Amino acid sequence: MTLPHPNADQISLPIVLAVLGDPTRLAIVRYLASKEGVPLSCSQFLDLASKTNLSYHLAKLREAGVTRAEVVGTNRMITLRRADLDARFPGLLDSVIAAAGEDKALPMVGGADEIEIPA
Repeated sequence: MTLPHPNADQISLPIVLAVLGDPTRLAIVRYLASKEGVPLSCSQFLDLASKTNLSYHLAKLREAGVTRAEVVGTNRMITLRRADLDARFPGLLDSVIAAAGEDKALPMVGGADEIEIPA
């Protein structure tokens, strides 16, 4: 089973910004950025929301082109589409992640000690 993802040239700035405007989705992106290049199971984000709610947020991120989800057995492995986003909107992701790293109001995944925002 493969999940639909937009091509890099189909990623739209207004949609990306709207998706990143949600605190839960922004927390997911912040955490993915801290684990750069490492596919993470969707279950790693259960601290943020119920399974149903989390599925909704992960789908929104995937549909906007912010993340890539690959089905591996019964899991979905999530990665940040940094290269595609940087090619389309240079500096945007770094700016958003830097601002999110300083925002104490955002929900945390697994605890504050696990997140290191790349410089």
